[in-house]
Amino acid sequence: MKLYMVPLAPNPTKVMLYIAERERLGVSMQIEQIVVNTVKGRHREPKHLARNPFGTVPTLELDDGSHLVESLAIIDYLEDKFPQHTLYTGTPEDRAKARDLERIIDLRIGGPMGAYGHATKSPLGRPPQPEKAAEYLQAMQTPLNYLENLLADGRGLLGGERVNVADCTMQSSLQFMRFIDADVFAERPLLRAWDERYRQRPAARAVLKW
Repeated sequence: MKLYMVPLAPNPTKVMLYIAERERLGVSMQIEQIVVNTVKGRHREPKHLARNPFGTVPTLELDDGSHLVESLAIIDYLEDKFPQHTLYTGTPEDRAKARDLERIIDLRIGGPMGAYGHATKSPLGRPPQPEKAAEYLQAMQTPLNYLENLLADGRGLLGGERVNVADCTMQSSLQFMRFIDADVFAERPLLRAWDERYRQRPAARAVLKW
């Protein structure tokens, strides 16, 4: 299999962190990771569009030559493809809560966080939009408070004591914030402590660039 990605972007980083965490648990997926230089427009070239007509990354090329083009679908596929030492574990309720947490982070934090980054200091050269940036920052406050409250029970990671896809999703967005020198945590010491802990994990140190 081949994963077409770019190291900074949140969605590819989420999948890269997920793969690294699974490998640390002893799962050998043998996925070749190939950079698609989006700054140079390689994602819009015919070769990549043949893999992914939307011109996005990540894209996972399967052994039969077909492709998956959505990050969460890629992760779900790899959970099924390699059923040993998965990140979604426990009872159906446990797994549902883990998926719920990942969706909260991706949709209620990751989306506004990415938009905030592009409205303040876009690496793609988009003009600053201070009013929009303020709206996106405000939209993040309730879900960030939600995570701070979760961590109040002393858990080491967002889903508990075991790494969760939610940790990968949150860190993939935070890398983008660090790249543009933005801090959205404000007075949330538990989230800051989690951030420092997670970035010391071997998987994180292997994948994260900022």
